[in-house]
Formats: sequence, structure tokens, C-alpha cells
Amino acid sequence: MDLPVLLINIDRAIERRQLIEGQAERLGIRLERVQGVDGSKVPPDQWVDADRDLFLKRNGRPLMTGEYGCYKSHLKAFQQLVDSGAPAALIIEDDVALSEDLMLRAQSVAATVRDGCVVKLVNHRTLAFRHLFTTPMGDRIGLSRFGPQGSAACYLLTRGAAQNLLEPLRVQSLPFDMALERVWHHHVPVYTAEESLLEFGDLRSQTFIASRADYKQQKQKGLAKIPTHIFRVKEALLRAFQTLS
Repeated sequence: MDLPVLLINIDRAIERRQLIEGQAERLGIRLERVQGVDGSKVPPDQWVDADRDLFLKRNGRPLMTGEYGCYKSHLKAFQQLVDSGAPAALIIEDDVALSEDLMLRAQSVAATVRDGCVVKLVNHRTLAFRHLFTTPMGDRIGLSRFGPQGSAACYLLTRGAAQNLLEPLRVQSLPFDMALERVWHHHVPVYTAEESLLEFGDLRSQTFIASRADYKQQKQKGLAKIPTHIFRVKEALLRAFQTLS
């Protein structure tokens, strides 16, 4: 399968783009850039399809400009795949480090799963993994019973999944990686590789979303976080039920 690789990159992330394009050239990987939405350039009063009140309740902190841009950028990648007519694509963020076997392994994943699904190929955690498929290249694909897993830095997206996700994910009330995993909401199968196919690159620390300190500073405390705790417990139960069914 000729698997397009869609690289999400905002205009001011020049160093990241140059680094990953250099890697791609050495490895013979052709990248198609998705011009990312730079949240810092969009005033909050001009945000579109962002439920800021619900985001605050669900996350215990306000929606940040970088998170808004990241979310919109991934939806642009979805639309770009749909418009291209390709059966599937590899979606990557510009902070990953490409590897020699990436395309063979990703194509092997694409040949193993059915249309209409997503396969996360990079995660921060995979807890209580439920194995479903093994690719010809030996990668184990399945479900993580606990989450969120974190990261949407690299995933296989089929065209059918992109079409079916655009409307359910249109309005933002969570960070993109969390929204993507909510199968009980959008009803599109989302699988995960047991082991990540890629590592993160040298420039990952130069974040364009928010630092750990930014997240900590914005967090609500005390009784104000009760709606967030209730939401997270409910999500954990829905996820467990989904992965067992």
C-alpha cells in the first residue's frame, strides 16, 4: 500500500520541520505537510467549535491556546485525507523521530486492520493491554483497558475513520488525544500498538502547546474539581466496558 505520511506542522516551528524533513529525506520517506493551526495566533474570542465551559468541567483547567491549535490541526489532517481519496494515511506530529522501519511496519498495520478504524502507534502508556491482531511485521495491535494513553504523535488513520470522526469530534471539550480515544462517544474503533513504533525527537522539549508548569498553574483546586473527578471516573468505567465487549 502506498501510505501517505501527513506531517502536522505550524509555520513558526521551522526548526522542527527542517529536522524531520531531513530525516525523511535520508530515509526516503515522502512527507505531505498539513499546515497546522497556530493557537497563539487565534484570540480566544475567535475560537470556533470550542466548548470552553465543558472543557473546564471535564479537565479541571481552562482550554489553552496550544491545545486549541493542536485539536484543529488534527481535524485538518482528517479532512486532507478525506479529500485526497487515499484509503489511509500515517498522521505524525513534528516532534517524533522517524525510523528506518517505520513505513514497512505502518504498512503492515494498515494491511492487518479493516477500514474505518484508527491505530495509535505512539503512546505514553499501554495498561492492561488486550491483544487482538499481530501484523506480518510482528507488531501486536489491540486495546488498552486503562487510559487515557496520552499522545497523538503518530497514528494510522483510515479514510473511513476520518470521514466518521469529523462530525463527532467537531466541537472540542478535551485535548485531542483524549477525544480520539473516546470510542464510546464517536463509535469509531481505535486500536493501539502494544509498543510504540517511534520515539520522540530532540526538539520535543520545545513545546508549542504548554509546559508542565503551565498545566499546573491553570489547574483548579478543592471542590471546584469535583465535576472533573466525576467525569474521569465515568470515563474509566466506559472505557473498561468498551474494551471488554
